[in-house]
Amino acid sequence: MPLTDDEDLDRLLDADTVAVIGCSTTPGKAAHDVPAYLQRNGYRVIPVNPFADEILGEPAVDRLADVDADVDLVNVFRPSEEVPEILDAVRERHGARGDAAAAWLQLGISHDEAAENAEADGVEVVQDRCMKVEHGRLRG
Repeated sequence: MPLTDDEDLDRLLDADTVAVIGCSTTPGKAAHDVPAYLQRNGYRVIPVNPFADEILGEPAVDRLADVDADVDLVNVFRPSEEVPEILDAVRERHGARGDAAAAWLQLGISHDEAAENAEADGVEVVQDRCMKVEHGRLRG
């Protein structure tokens, strides 16, 4: 069952490195402004966007599997219909590397079946919540 209580959300906010799938190069879009906020608040943000070379001063990678660094949390800014494939990649990474133990699906993004499958493989999932809003509410 996706995480919803404040204690669990706050625990996930202890992440250091966040891979942001769908990170945008366009200021004003949530997929740019939320990662920028996270970066300003001490998180290392690794942009995952196959159409960009650099976002927020960080080199962008094409897909999660291309991230060399250890990842604490995967933040997702892609449509709900893409969530099963994304969470499969998170599950693969978690199983192979032992990192990426949590996925945070941004506001308006959810997929119950994919979340359940990921959780069965040890990946914690947050759905339909804004990481920036929750960070501000719980840590602000």
